[in-house]
Amino acid sequence: MTKILYLQRYRSPLLLLLLPPLTTTTTTTTNAPPHHAAYSSPSSQEGPQMPHEADKAPFMSPTQNPPLKQPSTHHKTPSSLTNKEESWFGAPVIPTGLETQRFRQEIRRGLYTQPTNGKCPGYLQCNLVVLPQGPEAFDFLLFCQRNKKACPLIEVCYGHPHPNGVARQADLRTDVPKYAIYENGKLIAEVTDATDYWPDNAVSFLIGCSFTYDGALLKAGIPLRSAEQGKNVPMYNTNLPCRSAGSLSGNMVVSMKPISALHIAKEVEVTSRFPHAHGGPVCVGRPEAIGVADIHKPDWGDAVEFDPLCNEIPVFHACGVTPQSVLMKSRVPYAITHSAGHMFITDLPSDTSFE
Repeated sequence: MTKILYLQRYRSPLLLLLLPPLTTTTTTTTNAPPHHAAYSSPSSQEGPQMPHEADKAPFMSPTQNPPLKQPSTHHKTPSSLTNKEESWFGAPVIPTGLETQRFRQEIRRGLYTQPTNGKCPGYLQCNLVVLPQGPEAFDFLLFCQRNKKACPLIEVCYGHPHPNGVARQADLRTDVPKYAIYENGKLIAEVTDATDYWPDNAVSFLIGCSFTYDGALLKAGIPLRSAEQGKNVPMYNTNLPCRSAGSLSGNMVVSMKPISALHIAKEVEVTSRFPHAHGGPVCVGRPEAIGVADIHKPDWGDAVEFDPLCNEIPVFHACGVTPQSVLMKSRVPYAITHSAGHMFITDLPSDTSFE
């Protein structure tokens, strides 16, 4: 098992970074676009500001249709946001030439925009949440710490979109197949390139995804029905409350896999080895126990067919769409997330330990 020690990530300096600095300045901006600093959060409009770079990509209104990705055309990245190789004690050694790196290049060029279940088996996949620096970002960090089953936190990027701790030469603005853009808790757009929507003072969170153990399930002889049927996984709201954090509250979202009754014990054994990807199931066989009225009508994703010859039973795991549900319920002013089922794929082996 690959083992990585992250000694500095969750200590108090990060918490301080998520809050506005103590220096006092005042900014007045009207009709600011979403990616502008003055739009970033209510606190940033009336209080202290972080310094920002002037060289930013031009704004495109969320109401406009985003431009199609072009293989060789990209917005200029400010010099302060260039992707630099970092080295620190316990840093992972990430080789070049991995299939994950080639796959991210396909996504960046707009050649792949579909769900990532079954893709790059054996590698860690992550959900994405992006918030402007300020109270909401702090609350979300606290929410993840309090709800590790639904939101197992893998990486946090502050001040740049490059998750160097988990992926080589990656860019969170372009390397997810599809993004969801939210304003005041409402979905306003889904795009395949989030560059024009990215806040200047973004804080990005990567959360482990259950797609991470797809390879382990296949190796154990457990089929993935959604991938076999060419569908996204089905996801459902539940009646399982999460622990609230500041302004954020809501219920857990779960994903569902049809699993043969004879494979249930093995499925639990396999998935429980991946606590950084939601771990073992929260419910087996009784969807009504968690408030799911009809498994054939998911709230996100696609309904999947059960194989009647295999005596399959619905197995429910905590899902990284939980943050999207919570952000909508809590009416967060502005957020970017992955579109349900469209993950960021890292360069880390799926069995990486974050203890």
